[in-house]
Amino acid sequence: MEPTIGDRGEYVIENTLSYKLHPDSIARGDLVTLRSPLDPFRIVCKRVIGLAGDVICVDPTGQMAPSIEHVIVPKGHVWLCGDNAAMSRDSRQYGPVSIALIQGKLMARVSMPIQLPNFSRSTNQPLQVWPLTKLKIFSNPTTFLD
Repeated sequence: MEPTIGDRGEYVIENTLSYKLHPDSIARGDLVTLRSPLDPFRIVCKRVIGLAGDVICVDPTGQMAPSIEHVIVPKGHVWLCGDNAAMSRDSRQYGPVSIALIQGKLMARVSMPIQLPNFSRSTNQPLQVWPLTKLKIFSNPTTFLD
């Protein structure tokens, strides 16, 4: 699976305010930003796979753990997975993640159509994010089966 966020000319729109006001608004399938459980100076982006009380298969691919191994996500925690599972460090390595580490939810991705030469914040040049065909709104593709 390809990464959701690229590394060149892509920017994200993050909603931190409404998450701080309604921290219970996190749902399965949401893209969230959080302080890395492995390095508190890094901010990472992961997809929420499980909420408190969910029974989760640790690694459905069987590459990092037997595909028959399951865990119950504890209260106050979520289970996270990177979209590029083959290259991702996520809950398969560090287990359930405290919701206290979550900082916000990603709402959209914007690709820059033109790379501005010698771009500097001090030049007061506005960022160009047009055309809007380069705008990707993140929707929650997850369905939950009882």
